[in-house]
Amino acid sequence: MADYAYIILWAAAFVFFLVFEAVTVQLVSVWLALGSLLSLIVAIFFPEVPLWVQLLIFLVASVVSLVATRPAIKKLVKSKPETNAQLDVGKTVVVTETINNELSQGRARLNGSYWTALSVNGDIIEEGATAKIVSIDGSKLIVERLG
Repeated sequence: MADYAYIILWAAAFVFFLVFEAVTVQLVSVWLALGSLLSLIVAIFFPEVPLWVQLLIFLVASVVSLVATRPAIKKLVKSKPETNAQLDVGKTVVVTETINNELSQGRARLNGSYWTALSVNGDIIEEGATAKIVSIDGSKLIVERLG
């Protein structure tokens, strides 16, 4: 394979990984893009370096960048709420149907919508009472009585 073919190979890999990253927006291939960029630089400025060394540079650079940055990125991503519903945790709701976990009954009104509600500790919470959202499990509010 001619030297310019390696340049084309690494340039194509770099573009592919960048496009794949842009499409997924999941931080899946950014590290592979970095590895291919470094191999591209080696192919351009050191054409005598064999392909197996360029592949090794690609692998090492990808793994090192992944190991170095992934924990910090996971912390940043994890600090955000998982869903918009998680933003409602801590809000106060009005119980519109008595909450009784044993009978699988209970509803509460939150932001104008009616939700199935469960008591966090199994207490019965009467209709008309106010409660605080402790968590959200799917489409169910997990609440505790206020006052």
